[in-house]
Amino acid sequence: MLEQLLIFTRGGLILWTYKELGNALRGSPIDTLIRSCLLEERSGAASYNYDVPGAAYTLKWTFHNDLGLVFVAVYQKILHLLYVDELLSMVKREFSEIYDPKRTVYNEFDNVFQQLRKEAEARAEEMKKSKQVSKPVNNNLGKKQGQVQKGIIMNGGNQKKSGAESGKDGGDGDKVKSRALENGHSNGSNGNGVVVQANGKENRSSSGSGAFDVNKLQKLRSKGGKKTDTTVVKESKAEPTKKIKKNRVWDDKPKESKLDFTDPISENGNENIAVVAAVQGESMMDKEEILSSDSETEEDEEEPGKDSKVEAKKKGWFSSMFQSIAGKANLEKADLEPALKALKDRLMTKNVAEEIAEKLCESVAASLEGKKLGSFTRISSTVQTAMEEALVRILTPKRSIDIMRDVHAAKEQGKPYVVVFVGVNGVGKSTNLAKVAYWLQQHKVNVMMAACDTFRSGAVEQLRTHARRLQIPIFEKGYEKDPAIVAKEAIQEANRNGSDVVLVDTAGRMQDNEPLMRALSKLIYVNSPDLILFVGEALVGNDAVDQLSKFNQKLGDLSPSPNPRLIDGILLTKFDTIDDKVGAALSMVYISGAPVMFVGCGQSYTDLKKLNTKSIVKTLLK
Repeated sequence: MLEQLLIFTRGGLILWTYKELGNALRGSPIDTLIRSCLLEERSGAASYNYDVPGAAYTLKWTFHNDLGLVFVAVYQKILHLLYVDELLSMVKREFSEIYDPKRTVYNEFDNVFQQLRKEAEARAEEMKKSKQVSKPVNNNLGKKQGQVQKGIIMNGGNQKKSGAESGKDGGDGDKVKSRALENGHSNGSNGNGVVVQANGKENRSSSGSGAFDVNKLQKLRSKGGKKTDTTVVKESKAEPTKKIKKNRVWDDKPKESKLDFTDPISENGNENIAVVAAVQGESMMDKEEILSSDSETEEDEEEPGKDSKVEAKKKGWFSSMFQSIAGKANLEKADLEPALKALKDRLMTKNVAEEIAEKLCESVAASLEGKKLGSFTRISSTVQTAMEEALVRILTPKRSIDIMRDVHAAKEQGKPYVVVFVGVNGVGKSTNLAKVAYWLQQHKVNVMMAACDTFRSGAVEQLRTHARRLQIPIFEKGYEKDPAIVAKEAIQEANRNGSDVVLVDTAGRMQDNEPLMRALSKLIYVNSPDLILFVGEALVGNDAVDQLSKFNQKLGDLSPSPNPRLIDGILLTKFDTIDDKVGAALSMVYISGAPVMFVGCGQSYTDLKKLNTKSIVKTLLK
C-alpha cells in the first residue's frame, strides 16, 4: 500500500501531496531523506530505507531537472511494491505538462493520479500473474528432463541390444554407443566384471554388472586422485651470486647536538614545567588559509581555455564548437558518461575512495539528466560545475561546529565540556589532543587531560609529558583499569577544580576489535561526552570508508542505549604529507556525515588548522 506521494520543488515548496486515508506516517521520512540523502549527494541511489520504532518505510524518488521538481513515494518496507518506479515516471510525465512556476495549488491532479495509480497496479498484477503461470511449466519440464536422465543412468549399464537392433544402422549405433560412453551414462561390460570407459581404462566392478561402484568412486574422491601417476620435474635453479658485505665504519666522535629533549629536573627533584620556546606562538586554528595550492590555482586561472583546447583536439574543432553554440535539447545519461568517467578517474587519483567517487558521479548524473543545456555551454564544463557544487555541499558542515561557543555554554551550566578522541592505532590521537589543548589555552580556557588509554604501554607517560610541557593538569589511574571509570572520575575531578574542558585520550583500536570497541561504547554511554572526535590519517584512501563506517556501526550495535551516540566530528592528521591527495577528507565526510573540525599539519603544538572547503574542492577537481 502506497503511504504517501509528494511533489515539491528543489527550493522546498510543496506543490501536491497524496496521503493514504487513516494512515499517518511515523517520524519524518521525507525530511530525513532530504537531509541524509539528497543534500549529502546520495541521490544516485535506487531507494532509501527509513526505520523508526514501530514502522519501517522505503522511499523512492525521481527528478525533473529541467523544471527543478522532486517526486518522492513512501510505502511500507515489508510490501516491496513493484509498480512504484513506473508510477513515479508516469506522475512525472503528467505533472510536468500542467506545471506552472506561478502556481502553488494543483487540486485537479488528484483524479489524474488515481487513474495513473490504477493503471500501474493493474500492469504490475498482470506481470505477477504471468510469472506465476510460467513457473509450473518450467518446473514440469525440468522434472521430465530429470526423469529421462535418471532413467538413462539407471538402465544404461544393464540394457543390452539384440543383434538385429545393434546391426541396424550400423554407423549410427556406434555413434550412439560412443556418445553414451562419453556422457558416462552407459558403459559396456566385457562379461568379466570389467567396465570399459570412454577413456580406454578399465574399472573392476564388484558385482560384475556395468553400473558404477559408488563406494569405490567415493573412495577415489576422498583420496583426491592420489593414484594418478604424476612426475614432478624439479627445475634447476641457478645459485644466487653472493654479495660481499661492506664493513661498517663506526664514528666514535660525540654528537654536537644532544638527543635528549626531555625537560630537565632540578636538583631538589621538582620537575621544571616551564613551556619550551618552541611552543610559544599562535595556533594556526585562527588563520584562514589551510592548503598551499595557490600556485596551482593561479596557473589554472591563467589558462582558462586549456581544457577546451584539449577537448577540441579530441572531438574536432567544428563538432565541439557547433555543439556549444547550438546547445542540446535535453541531456541524456550517454552524453554525461565521458565527462563523468574523467571526473571519477580524477577523484580517484586524489585519493578519494572508489566507491565514493562512483556514488558522487551517479548523484551528479541524476541531477543533470533531462536538464536543458544552454547555448555556448559545453557538457564537460556543465558536469564540472555540478560536481563542484556537490563537493561544496558535502564538505560544508550541516550544523554549527563552534567549539568555543559550546564550551562557554557548558560553563554557564556549571559543567565541563567533555571531548573524547577515538581512532585506530598510530594515527596521532595523543599528539593532536595536545594541539587542541594548546589552542584552547590560547583562548583562556582551563583544560584538563584524562589518560584513559590504559591498554598501550607508555600511553600514560606520553600524555603526562604533553601535560607537563603545556602546564595542564592530568588525571591518571595507571594501566589495566576500566577506561569508562577513569573518564568518569576525571570529569568529577574537573568539576571540583573548576576545569572548563576535559580532553579524554582513549586507546587506539581497529574497527573489527570487538572487545576494545565494546569498552569504547561503554565509555561513551557512561560519560555522555559533548563531542566525539574521530582521529584519522589523511594518507588513507579506501580504508577510510571501512574505518568510519565500522566505527559508527560498532558504536551503535554495542551501545546499551536505544539512541546510541555516533561520531560527531573528524580530526585529520598528517595533512602536510599528502601534497594534493586530499581525497580522504571527502571520503570520511561522505561516509559519516560528520564535518572535519581540525586538521593536523605538523609536529609542533601550533600546527592545527581549519579545513578550507574551497581550497579542497579546487584541489580535487584539478
